[in-house]
Amino acid sequence: MSRVVLCLILSGAILTPGFLSADTVVEEIIARVNNQIITKTDYEREQQQLKEEAQQQGAAHADQAVADQQKDVLRGLIDRELLLEKGKDLDISAETELIKRLDEMRKQMKLDTMEDLEKAAQAQGVSFEDFKQNMRTEIITQQVIQREVGSRINVSKEEEQKFYDQHKAELSRPEEVKLSEILISTEQAGDDQQKLDAVKAKAEDLLKQIKAGGDFEAIAKKNSEGPSAAQGGDLGFFERGKLAKQLEDLTFNMKKGDVSDVIRTKQGFVILKVTEHQTAGIPPFSEIEPRLQEAVYMQKLQPALREYLKKLRDDAYIDIKSGYVDTGASPDETKPIVTTSAKEASAKELKKKKKKLGVL
Repeated sequence: MSRVVLCLILSGAILTPGFLSADTVVEEIIARVNNQIITKTDYEREQQQLKEEAQQQGAAHADQAVADQQKDVLRGLIDRELLLEKGKDLDISAETELIKRLDEMRKQMKLDTMEDLEKAAQAQGVSFEDFKQNMRTEIITQQVIQREVGSRINVSKEEEQKFYDQHKAELSRPEEVKLSEILISTEQAGDDQQKLDAVKAKAEDLLKQIKAGGDFEAIAKKNSEGPSAAQGGDLGFFERGKLAKQLEDLTFNMKKGDVSDVIRTKQGFVILKVTEHQTAGIPPFSEIEPRLQEAVYMQKLQPALREYLKKLRDDAYIDIKSGYVDTGASPDETKPIVTTSAKEASAKELKKKKKKLGVL
C-alpha cells in the first residue's frame, strides 16, 4: 500500500488525505520563508550533521559545542533560503562552478569519468544528486555573500597593522617546511632488480627535466604516482618531528625552491621540493600581509552579513511554528497571512521534498 503523506503547515493542514494507514508519514512544516518551506526533517537533519561534524573534529567538549550551535539551527536554515532566493533574483547560476568542482574532485580521486565519480559516491552510500544539490546550494550562497556583502568590505593597512599588533602571540609559529613531491612507485616492481632500476631511471630522468628548467608542479601532475599528484605534488607544511629523520635532516637544511636528489623510500623513488621554509617565531608583517587582510576581512564580514540578512528578513514573509525560535529574527519582519495560494505553494514545495526522499 502506498504511503499517504499528511502535510501540516504551521497550525493548519494543507493536504487532506482520504485515509491514514499504519505507515503514514506525517511531515511537519516548522517555518515558511516566502513560498519556500522548512520541515522538521530538514531541521533534524541539520542538527544531526552538526553533531557528526563536532564528533569528527574530535572536539574535547563536542556535546557542549553542539548544544551551543543548536539554538541557531533554524536561523541557519532560514538564512540559506533567503540567500538562495536572492541568488535567483541576481540570476546566479552555480552550474559552471559545480562542474568545475566535481571535475577537480574526479581528478583528485584519479577517476576517468564523472560516471565513475557517481559510482564512487554510491559505493559509500552517498546520494550523488543530494551531494550535487548541497554543493550547488553552497556555491550560490557563497556567490551571493561575496557579491552583496564581501565586495563592499574594505580593509585598510591600519586595520591590518592593528590586528598584527594585537595577535602576535597567536601568529607565532614553529619552524616549518612546505613540501611537494614526485613519487614513482616501486609497488609493481616488487623485488625485481631490473624493474627497480627502470623505476629509478624514470625518477632520475624527471629530476633531470626539473634541473633543466621544467616546471615541478606540471611534471608532478603528469608523472607522480602519489596521492598528491592532482595538486602538483603539494604535501603541505611539516614541523620538526613530523617527518622521518632522514627526510627531516634533508629538507630542513634546504631553502625555498631547492629540489632534492632522487630518494629511495618504502613507497618508491621520491623527488622533494621545498616550496616554503618558515623560520620559527613571529613572521614579519610584510610576509603574512595577505593572511592579515583575510583575517580582518572575516572579522568584518560576519557582522556585515548579519545586517544584510536582517534586511532580507525585513523584506520577506517568514512564519515560524510555535515552539521554534529564529535567533536571527528582525523586529521589522512582516508576519504573513497564510492565503490559499500560499498554502498551495507550500504544498507543492513539500511534495517536491517528499518526492526527492522517495516517500510519495
